[in-house]
Amino acid sequence: MADPYSTLGVTRSADEKAIKSAYRKLAKELHPDKNKDNPKASERFSDVTKAYDLLSDKDKRAQFDRGEIDMEGNPTNPFGGMGGGFGGGAGGAGGQRGFRAEDFQGFGNEQVDLGDIFEGLFGGGRARSGGPGGGFAGRRPPPRKGADIGYTLRVPFIDAATLRDQRITLADGKTIDLKLPKGLEDGTQMRLKGKGEQGAGGAGDGIVTIRVDSHKLFKRIGDDVRFDLPITLDEAVNGGKVRVPTVDGPVMMTIKAGTDGGTVLRLKGKGFTRKNGTRGDQLVTLEIQLPDNLADLAKRLEGWKDESDPRADLGA
Repeated sequence: MADPYSTLGVTRSADEKAIKSAYRKLAKELHPDKNKDNPKASERFSDVTKAYDLLSDKDKRAQFDRGEIDMEGNPTNPFGGMGGGFGGGAGGAGGQRGFRAEDFQGFGNEQVDLGDIFEGLFGGGRARSGGPGGGFAGRRPPPRKGADIGYTLRVPFIDAATLRDQRITLADGKTIDLKLPKGLEDGTQMRLKGKGEQGAGGAGDGIVTIRVDSHKLFKRIGDDVRFDLPITLDEAVNGGKVRVPTVDGPVMMTIKAGTDGGTVLRLKGKGFTRKNGTRGDQLVTLEIQLPDNLADLAKRLEGWKDESDPRADLGA
């Protein structure tokens, strides 16, 4: 994802209203429902959503503007550019090793004084506390924490929709029950404090990336859940009550007499949980299925013909 401001097409001084307006416009334009044959639009929709999630969170936006986190919400490493020269990478998601004292070994494995190295880099002398070139004089850098460890957690579709706690096994073999956050999406990252590698300055963190599994019946559209419900011709003509599966379990739904195939009915609060705690809906599309024994139906309709023209408004 590019810079979140560029992704939404707003300036860094944009207020919350401008950011929300830009997001709504792009989300409407790039929504997967309107771009089924354009995978790039779907990827762009994902980037726009991630950018909005970051900029709509005041704390995360401030951290990004200060350079404390990157565009994905991960902490930045102030010495990341030095890692390649000594074979050490920046600590981050995925379990990469941090920039640590043991990376600096002299001949014969003797330990090198990190204070001397940093003083040499910045021209400071150990005994001096002021004057030219003495900004780091007399001080040693604080001990670094251990590297972060990255985890991928696959969550069943229904568990993600209902925010059911998930059990995860950590690198040390311990298991914990993870409480899923409101506003959960595929790709959401969670930080587990102190669950990374041990270091001189304490343990790093665990970075958990959530992957939401697909479902054979349900499909997520934004915060809503789509579901196609087959009904009989008799139920469409005469109406009735039918049992409908939802992410919270089956419910009874009333179908009005004379309902057309393709009609979409809404079950309130049966979708995914938003960041504010409210839930999306389940959108049920009715599909009329003819009986297996069409001969019997044809016999019953013998001598009757539907004189209406359902295609009259199509100009065909």
